Amino acid sequence: MSNSTKRVYNFNPGPAVLPAAVLKQAQEEMLDYKGTGMSVMEISHRSKEFESLIREAEADLREIMNIPPHYKVLFLQGGASLQFTMVPMNLRPAGASADYIITGAWGKKAFDEAKKLGQAHAAADLKASNYDHLPNQEDLQLDPKAAYLHFTSNETIHGVEFYNEPVPPAGVPLVCDASSDFISRLIDVSKYALIYAGAQKNAGPAGVVITIVREDLLEKVPPQLPVMLDYKTLAADASLYNTPPCFSVYIVGLVLKWIKSIGGLEEINRRNKAKARLVYKAIDESGGFYRGHARPESRSLMNATFRLPTEALEDQFASESKAREMIGLKGHRSVGGLRASLYNALPIEAAEALANFMKEFQQKNG
Repeated sequence: MSNSTKRVYNFNPGPAVLPAAVLKQAQEEMLDYKGTGMSVMEISHRSKEFESLIREAEADLREIMNIPPHYKVLFLQGGASLQFTMVPMNLRPAGASADYIITGAWGKKAFDEAKKLGQAHAAADLKASNYDHLPNQEDLQLDPKAAYLHFTSNETIHGVEFYNEPVPPAGVPLVCDASSDFISRLIDVSKYALIYAGAQKNAGPAGVVITIVREDLLEKVPPQLPVMLDYKTLAADASLYNTPPCFSVYIVGLVLKWIKSIGGLEEINRRNKAKARLVYKAIDESGGFYRGHARPESRSLMNATFRLPTEALEDQFASESKAREMIGLKGHRSVGGLRASLYNALPIEAAEALANFMKEFQQKNG
């Protein structure tokens, strides 16, 4: 970026902040990608240059996440919202039921989509508490014959996050919508049958969803699915059945290189914890002026949600923080209040600036 380029502190919940180094490299390669004389947006997805690009992105993701070899990595389209439909279409046989843990708005959307196509059962639904905490393992009503158990690892709107996976009954595949905390920390991929994540929180821009699926599940995909909704076909063609979202995949590849360059997911997780600590400390030390939505044991490292004493003060906070070039802090309309999204690429300076502003705002208005 040139010295004159304006950059704000971007707390948007998604599409979200990207690493400055990634944007700079994309800028430098915009007109001429690796001597082709073309932008990535112009080269053929059948070219050796793009095939090398997508294979390298997959290899880097496998390395960063320690993905076992018997899992396929797919770069797909339609966002996580299309995966809400594809998962039951591909993994739930006719007549079978699937279990869903509903801990917020996105888990509810996934559950509602699954019900349109067959049987789905809520193993837990935390709606009565307005999704302010996560269920304990012993509170889950699990079906030992379920086609799979689905959960949302992080709820962006309500600000709750699983740090340990729920445990399904023996033989029941575990499926996760990891969109908003994907590659924010190291997980044991072998515990999962399928993980999917829209890229636009931590991994890249909107337009690509990454799906990691255990190979044995592909053999159980029903025949005669529409081809673009068929994991088996999409995996067989290594994400190149049709034209993939080429530029989005390219940026994901650059983000993965950036993560490797700074020390991998251990360093990413250390940074994310440090950012969240600053914001939650400002909440906890405010004497009740700021009230966190999520209970402390369920708090998300990605999305800190909180309220102020009145809606008028919340509007004032959002307005004054925006004037300080802190963007995207207004909470989702269904919850209200404020929300600070602290994704991987948000610098620690942004969290420091927010925490300082919170203290200053309380001194003036508390």
